[in-house]
Amino acid sequence: MKEHILEGQTLNWLLASATEAMLIVDRNGQIVHANPPVDRLFGYPRSELVGRPMEVLMPERFRAAHIGKRVDYFAAPHARPMGTGMELLGRRQDGGEFPIEVSLSPLRTDRGLKLVMATIHDITSRKRAEEALLESEARMRAIVDTAVDAIITIDEQGVMERVNPRAERLFGYSGVEMIGKNVSMLMPEPFRNMHDGYLAQYRQTGEKKIIGVGREVVGLRKDGTTFPMDLAVAEMHLGQRRMFTGVVRDITERKHAEEQRLRLLQEISSANEELTNFAYVVSHDLKAPLRAIGSLADWLSTDYADKFDDEGREHMRLLISRVHRMSALIDGILQYSRVGRVKETSVAVELNLLVREVIDLLAPSENIAVTIEAPLPTVFCERTRIQQVFQNLISNAIKYMDKPDGQVWINCVAKADRWQFSVADNGPGIEQRHFERIFQLFQTLAPRDRVESTGVGLALVKKIVEMYGGEIWLESTPGTGSTFFFTLPVGTASKPHLEQVA
Repeated sequence: MKEHILEGQTLNWLLASATEAMLIVDRNGQIVHANPPVDRLFGYPRSELVGRPMEVLMPERFRAAHIGKRVDYFAAPHARPMGTGMELLGRRQDGGEFPIEVSLSPLRTDRGLKLVMATIHDITSRKRAEEALLESEARMRAIVDTAVDAIITIDEQGVMERVNPRAERLFGYSGVEMIGKNVSMLMPEPFRNMHDGYLAQYRQTGEKKIIGVGREVVGLRKDGTTFPMDLAVAEMHLGQRRMFTGVVRDITERKHAEEQRLRLLQEISSANEELTNFAYVVSHDLKAPLRAIGSLADWLSTDYADKFDDEGREHMRLLISRVHRMSALIDGILQYSRVGRVKETSVAVELNLLVREVIDLLAPSENIAVTIEAPLPTVFCERTRIQQVFQNLISNAIKYMDKPDGQVWINCVAKADRWQFSVADNGPGIEQRHFERIFQLFQTLAPRDRVESTGVGLALVKKIVEMYGGEIWLESTPGTGSTFFFTLPVGTASKPHLEQVA
């Protein structure tokens, strides 16, 4: 059949040397010739294809409809792409389907036989790339459309080509009102007139002022109001075109917060100054008459001792005791007010030595033993502050001791990124309902006339520990004793020195 139709070897040679799949079909739809690429593309040996209807190379669901279209084509054959506007699919021998493009070219033999040559392109790779591009574009569109910042794309003349919904809400324009207009419409004067000049200068010199840098600028809404905004601009190239994408963030709330912060800082500065003045008044104007009262009370109790009866002597003792308590209370308030406000020089403090000095200063009675159970680290902090912490905790353990054989233990262990210190005793203990209360100012558990206390010590300790980024808490069993724990970040301390502990 083929030898009857194809006169000469020219067409045979052309088909055999072609890299694209090509086949020739008669008006009945039968394949009269197929080149080697057809074998590779569809998986059929050519011997099985010749003489079979060309519809065998397409999915079954399209075959019936194709017969009618083939008949119409042979009625007026002309060169054209097959299935314009349609997605064409080929079918391999194993049943697998794949996307194709087909070009049709009419042929006529010397004997007048009408044929058509179909050139078939496998476009699987291209379709995958197109789908990946569409997916990427859809993903990017979703990101842009849902972004919390306004995003505007302009060309190198400053004309807006794309805006996201956030940009529409921020500036008060619809996308239709913005696209195609110069972006300078979103800027107040004098920036509006300066913008086109800036773009022109950048095109000529490449000098960047905002592109790739970002800065705070002022935006103009449709209603004429202005607002502060952060603007970041990125440059991109699409072929020969240069585009710019601007990301805009409304920073009105941030500006208000900054203004409020400045006001608060000014108020804090004023409050600190007032507190400093108050501390001066307390220190000088209150303690001076208090010292006079104390001196007068001491003089009376000494010079007129024989004039007082027992009740009078008790009253004088209470008077002197309460003068001393008032003086200690004033000192405690002053110390509390200075924490975090008055900065001292931070130095390396060897706690092994400092704690021993504190114990010597407190001079516990013979029935109370104070023991440093583990090596203590060297801390880098204000020496007075850390001394106040240990002095108050150890002093309380000694002051409230109710056992004839009193014990106080001082310990330190490493806990991840911090040191955990503890001061424990076998004293009376504290009920859990008082755990929070005892860290508040002026709170004491024992009557002040029985145990001298200002109620400032533990509040002062808590404030100092928290100033260094630590925390403080206690564990206690009434009748058995209490343990006060506090932590300091490792950054404030070095490793313990074993040789410094006796």
